[in-house]
Amino acid sequence: MKISVVTPAYNVASYIGAAIASVLAQSHRDWAMIIVDDGSTDGTAETAAGFSDPRVRLIRQPNSGVSAARNRGIAEAEGDAVLFLDADDWLAPDGLARLVAALPGAVAAYGPYRFVSEQGAPVGGPRYPAAGRDLVSKLIERNLFANGGHLLIRREALAVAGQFREDLAYGEDWEYWIRLALRGRFGRASGRWPVLFVRQRAGGAYQRNAQSEAAFRPCMDIIFSNPDLIARIGLAGCIAAQRRAEAENRWIAGRELIRNGREAGLEYLGRAFAAKPSLKRAVLLALAHARPLSRTPLSGPFRRYLSERNKDVSLSCPSSTPTDVSHGTGAAGVIKAVKPPP
Repeated sequence: MKISVVTPAYNVASYIGAAIASVLAQSHRDWAMIIVDDGSTDGTAETAAGFSDPRVRLIRQPNSGVSAARNRGIAEAEGDAVLFLDADDWLAPDGLARLVAALPGAVAAYGPYRFVSEQGAPVGGPRYPAAGRDLVSKLIERNLFANGGHLLIRREALAVAGQFREDLAYGEDWEYWIRLALRGRFGRASGRWPVLFVRQRAGGAYQRNAQSEAAFRPCMDIIFSNPDLIARIGLAGCIAAQRRAEAENRWIAGRELIRNGREAGLEYLGRAFAAKPSLKRAVLLALAHARPLSRTPLSGPFRRYLSERNKDVSLSCPSSTPTDVSHGTGAAGVIKAVKPPP
């Protein structure tokens, strides 16, 4: 199976080398990588062009946004399936192989992922999206996927689902995954070791937008007016699901506000809990209120983001393929060798 790895890139010169190197290191060898440089001004395109493997292709376009870059990549893609790898993330060496193995009979396949800090250090353990073949009911309440880097999608399904919405500045991937899920079931990769490592960057697009409940509204309006979704669960089902999704969005906004040192997040958390209570969130809400009494920085969902000022290592990656890209990037762009657990 030939896979097209589509990577939108905008001002990520410090990170994109590790992303490309991780694709070069894949055990599944039948792939082509399409990097769409979306008007970068920091040397991103030059870094990408420094890789000599003919399977790595660079396309440059004026700055048009991540959805336009993904759509350009889809138009240029060849082969049987597409994976959208963000330019600041990287794949485990067996990532593509495990996703390919889970794809038969499905429109898409997904696997575990793990968050890492901006410097590449692990943050928490591996995460696995909720199991199930039909993910529509889960996806319409919240986005199950960190991004498209741990989701392998059949070309035929992409053609039916259409393009990413270029009029959405936030939540465009969530809206697209729902459209895909309405087309058929998703396969689940075996094993719990991550196929993708997701870099949490201070000042990134997610951090900026997730702090605002209002940022979710445009994609919510599109999701819950989708005639295919209304036909699937009915108008009353859409209204009920939208209310649950609003509670989820409120919780996310509150969490991100607290992570950025803004106490207004407590009000968001309280309102989200009142609309959609659970034991887990009762404990987290109590923990959030107890933060001022803690003598040590909190870990978990309310952990503070590290700022760019705290960066102390170079994240550039040499053009040569590293011997192990399974975990993180260290000083001078050397990939740390961290093996999966037995």
